Amino acid sequence: MTGVREPIPGVVYPDPKRLSQYLDSGELPQISLAEALCASFKTHAGATALHTPDGPVGYAELDSLTDRFAAALLGLGLEPLDRVLFQSDNCAELVYAFVACLKAGLIPVCTLAAHREKEIGFLGCHVDARLHIVQGSGGGFDLEEFALGMQKEILTIRHIVSLTGPARDGVMAMDELINGIAADKARVEVDEVPRDPFQVGVFQLSGGTTGTPKVIPRMQNDYLLNALLTSEVLGFRRQDVMFMPMPIIHNACMICCLLPTLLSGASFAIAADMRPESWATLFAQNKPSFLFLIRPLLPRLEAALEIQPAALDSIRAFWSADAARVIRHKYNKPAYGMFGMAEGMNMYCREGDPDEALDWTVGHPLSRFDEARLVRPGTEEDVDDEEIGELICRGPYTLAGYYNAPERNREAFTTDGYYKPGDLMVRRKIGGRHYYAFAGRTKDVVDRGSEKINCEEVETAVSTHAAVAGCAVIGMPDPVLGERVCVYIVLRAGKQAPDVPELQEHLKSLGFAKFKWPERIEYIEALPLTKVGKLDKASLRKDISLRLEQESGQE
Repeated sequence: MTGVREPIPGVVYPDPKRLSQYLDSGELPQISLAEALCASFKTHAGATALHTPDGPVGYAELDSLTDRFAAALLGLGLEPLDRVLFQSDNCAELVYAFVACLKAGLIPVCTLAAHREKEIGFLGCHVDARLHIVQGSGGGFDLEEFALGMQKEILTIRHIVSLTGPARDGVMAMDELINGIAADKARVEVDEVPRDPFQVGVFQLSGGTTGTPKVIPRMQNDYLLNALLTSEVLGFRRQDVMFMPMPIIHNACMICCLLPTLLSGASFAIAADMRPESWATLFAQNKPSFLFLIRPLLPRLEAALEIQPAALDSIRAFWSADAARVIRHKYNKPAYGMFGMAEGMNMYCREGDPDEALDWTVGHPLSRFDEARLVRPGTEEDVDDEEIGELICRGPYTLAGYYNAPERNREAFTTDGYYKPGDLMVRRKIGGRHYYAFAGRTKDVVDRGSEKINCEEVETAVSTHAAVAGCAVIGMPDPVLGERVCVYIVLRAGKQAPDVPELQEHLKSLGFAKFKWPERIEYIEALPLTKVGKLDKASLRKDISLRLEQESGQE
C-alpha cells in the first residue's frame, strides 16, 4: 500500500511519487503511530511511563487506561476519523486522553487551553468537531462552562468530557467513562479499530501567522517518523526522565519530547503547575535527565534552583529552541539548539557537533530526505552560503497542504511542492556539513515566548474599538519573552483614549486569547508611511526601542 485508503475531504495527501521514494527507501514507516505506541507500551510494560504529582504511572497501566478510555469514547457513538477538540493544561489525564484518541482512531485537534471563543469557534466548525475534551473547572477559568457555551456555536459537537472534574449537567467525567468498561473488553474493541499509516493521525495548528491558526494534517506515519528521528538524534535512552514544561498538546512538546519519550520507553515528568516551587519538587522527586526549555522560562528555572540548588545534578543534556548557547555557558551542561514547525521540518544540533555549530546554528534537518533550500524572498532563486534567504522545504514529514484551505495553500507552496514557512535563515558549511542559523521572519508577527501572534489579526480587533481611528501592532523587545504586543493608536476626534486594561477587556470580549492582548499603547497623530505609501512599521519598532532605552536609563 502506498496511499491512504479513505481520503478525508479537504486533506491534501503527499505527492505519490515522493511518497513512493520515502517508502521504497525504508525511511517512512508503514505502520501507524497508534500501532507503534501500543508496541512500545507492551515492550516496556514494567517501566515507568509518567511521573506525575500523584505518583508514577507505569507503561502497563497507561496501556490499560488508554484502552478503556478509547473503548468508552467509541461506546458514545464516536467513529474513527471523528475530530476531537483538546483544551487542557498539562496533566497526566491529558496524556491518557490524547493516546486514547489515537487508539480509537479519533483525530485530536490540538488547540490550547488559552484559546477562547474566536479560535475555538472557528476551529471547531472548520473541522466539524464531534467531541470537546477539557480540563476540569478547578483552575482560574472554567473550561467546562466554556465548552458548554461553545457547543451552541459548534453544532457538530455531541459530547463534552472533563479530564479532571466531576460529572455535571452536559459534561461527562473521564474517570467515570474509564471505570465503566472492563480492560479485557476494551482491548478487544481497540484491536478492532482499523489502522491506516497514511491517514491523518493528528490535526496540529499553525502558529497563527496568517490570522486564526490554520489546521495542519499530520499523518500517522509522518508524525511517527518525526518522533522516531527526534529520539534517535537526541539520543533518548530508556532510563531517561524527560521534563518539558511547555504545553503538552503543543507540537513542540508533542513531537520533540512526549512521543519520542513514549516510543523509546523513557519517562515523562509532569509538574503540578508552572510555579518554581512545583518545578523544584519535580527535580527533587523525579531527577530528570533531559530538560527542554525556551528562553522565556529560564527565570523560572533560576527561581527553582534557588529552592533546589542541586536540581541540575541529574541533567545530562538540555534542549532549547532559542537559548542553547546561553544554557551551555551558564550551567556548563550540554545543550542542543533546534528549529521546528508544526508543519513538519525540524532541524537539530547533535552531540559531537563542532562548537561553532553548537554556538551559532540550529543544526541541520532530521531526515536524509529532508530538502531545505534558501531562496531570495519572494522568488525561487537559491542564495549562496552565508547569504540570508527565505527557507522553503519539503520532506517525508512536512505537510503537503493545510486542511480545507485552498487559497492559503496556493500562497504557502511552490509549484513543485516546497512549503514556505516565512522563515529567514543563513546556511554555513562547518566541518564539511551544512548547518542553518535562524535569521528572522518574513511575515508580520509578534513572537511572544513560543507563540506567534499575527499583527493584522490584532490590528483588526483593536480597530473595532470606538475610540480607534487607526492602529499598528508591533513587537516590542522584552528580555523575558523576546517580544510583547505593542499597539500604536490614532484616536478618533473627540474620543477618550483607552488605557491598556480597557483595550485588553475589549479583546477579551471579542474572544481573543490572553497572550494576544496588547501590553502597551502608544498614541500618535498619524501612522507613519514609507515613500510608496505603505505602513512604516520599521520606524515604529525603532521608536519603541528608543522609548524603552530612555525609560531604562531613567530607572
